[in-house]
Amino acid sequence: MEQCEFTPPKGPWARKSDQLLDQLRGLLPFLAWWPQVNRRTLKADLWAGLTGAVIVLPQGVAFAAIAGLPPVYGLYAAMVPVVIAALFGSSYHLVSGPTTAISLVIFANISRLADPGSAEYIRLVLTLTLLTGMFQLGLGLARLGVVANFVSHSVVTGFTAGAAILIATSQLGTFLGLDLPRGGTFLSTWGNMLHSLPEANLYVLGLGAFTMLLALIIQRFLPRWPKLLLALIVASLLSFAVDGPKHGVLLVGALPAGLPPFTLPDFGFADLRRLVPGALAVAMLGLAEAVSIARAVSTRSQQMIDNSREFVGQGLANVLGSLFSAYASSGSFTRTGLNFESGAKTPLAAVFSALLLVCIVLLVAPLTAYLPVAAMSGVILLVAVNLLDLHGIRHIIRTDKNETGILAVTFLAILFVQMEFAIFSGVILSLLMYLKRTSHPNFTVLAPDPQNPRHPLVNVARKELKECPQIKILRLDGSIFFGAVNHISEELHRVMNKFPEQCHILIVGGGINFIDASGCHMLFNEALSLKLSGRDMFFCSLKEEVLEMLRRGMCLKRLGGEHIFESEGLAIAHMVPRLDPERCACCSARVFLECDRMPGGEEHDHYPPHDTPQSGGS
Repeated sequence: MEQCEFTPPKGPWARKSDQLLDQLRGLLPFLAWWPQVNRRTLKADLWAGLTGAVIVLPQGVAFAAIAGLPPVYGLYAAMVPVVIAALFGSSYHLVSGPTTAISLVIFANISRLADPGSAEYIRLVLTLTLLTGMFQLGLGLARLGVVANFVSHSVVTGFTAGAAILIATSQLGTFLGLDLPRGGTFLSTWGNMLHSLPEANLYVLGLGAFTMLLALIIQRFLPRWPKLLLALIVASLLSFAVDGPKHGVLLVGALPAGLPPFTLPDFGFADLRRLVPGALAVAMLGLAEAVSIARAVSTRSQQMIDNSREFVGQGLANVLGSLFSAYASSGSFTRTGLNFESGAKTPLAAVFSALLLVCIVLLVAPLTAYLPVAAMSGVILLVAVNLLDLHGIRHIIRTDKNETGILAVTFLAILFVQMEFAIFSGVILSLLMYLKRTSHPNFTVLAPDPQNPRHPLVNVARKELKECPQIKILRLDGSIFFGAVNHISEELHRVMNKFPEQCHILIVGGGINFIDASGCHMLFNEALSLKLSGRDMFFCSLKEEVLEMLRRGMCLKRLGGEHIFESEGLAIAHMVPRLDPERCACCSARVFLECDRMPGGEEHDHYPPHDTPQSGGS
């Protein structure tokens, strides 16, 4: 016979050591996942990081141009902030850095204050980034990441689908070899593409399609190999072999080499007044982007995300990044999706991408001149397609009409309005739906089940049962607070008007989580109104928190102890003897065990004790 091992209790020093370790992990969250690092994860993260470093090269240059900054500042934003966000965030796959939305917002805010590209413009952008990081860091330290919990799964799914289509749309021109106007809307880009489609360059199109096909083949037959990076390398060799530039194939070109210089913020009160509103807007947009992207990827990686920790990571990334010439950064959909698809296992993949980007910029920047832009477009298109969660979209459409509406609004807003408006509109709709549901608690009519010897209370909507002609039993599922009191009052009046002969009402309150002062006031008024009309209201199965609130609000005293009971069984045992004996004498329902003791009934030999609760059904 096996003996159980005895684990001696930890001594005070061991407990203090555990507490210190937990505090240290709170300050340095990378200590939590560091034990997972091994040779296998290092190899996967290194390949994913290399792929991400290659992809971010032209992206950083393009985003800097959108923000009105010299190209090299886009590369700076993909170095220090990426490392800090990866080490101090909670997501294993989120990759931060320059993004389209942040770049556009920065340009819109700072271009009014200085000439784009000038030294004053760069100073204001870096100052704005510092303020943005301070706002984000403050929200994270205050543990306000709970706000992001109101970004529902439908918002994330709609945002992901819309962003995937926007990403794919942004690559149409380079994938087809067309010179499409930059910065156009979703519809204008597609309109220009369809109008210029006859002018598409077949060499460019073939090279982009070849890159996508090769990546899919590698994924199918060699799933552990870095498919995206290998596809880019082979596409570069193919372009060199066929003399791609001679046939109109554009190359990325050599990028400038150099490390980000250290800069100290230089601003006064006047700068703060001008920059704080824009910094707050960039901070909120950046947090919404980062958390939405992290949650979108976590649905596929099955990882739990700490929103407040993500706030801290993004805040630190922007604060420290601004000291190293990086403008405001956030989570990147393209690079995060690429990171996940490339097989990243830990946040070290993002760290490797930043470090390898430094190496590429310093050592092999000239080699990027041979990388075809069309090949990169093919890789990004493949990533965009993988971001579309068609199964999740179908599930939401089949399950809930309200969530389908939220998904549709978020999806359409990101395509036809603005990215930040899409997130905010989805969040606002989610909040409105949440408020609607919580402010409309559900009343369920219950009745005893005679087929069960204990006569438990079950939902009459699910099983046709007789009700007592004098007692109406209602189960209230939902909290009684200021936003719900009108609905609860209206439902009670509706029941009383519809069933005037049932002069006693029993509220089963096991589903009431909390009650506020408005709820106490409403319950007392309704009980008093019933009393004046010759009827009565009773409560049972209330949670201790609800009872405590009723005591503090003096409602418990006003209602009287004979109206509140611990269980359904005790409540019914108290209520049945108070019924009209003449009506009981001619009643044929006899739904309660106690009815057999009333006039016209026979003495029952098998009563459960009155302190035995009769369980409420669903």
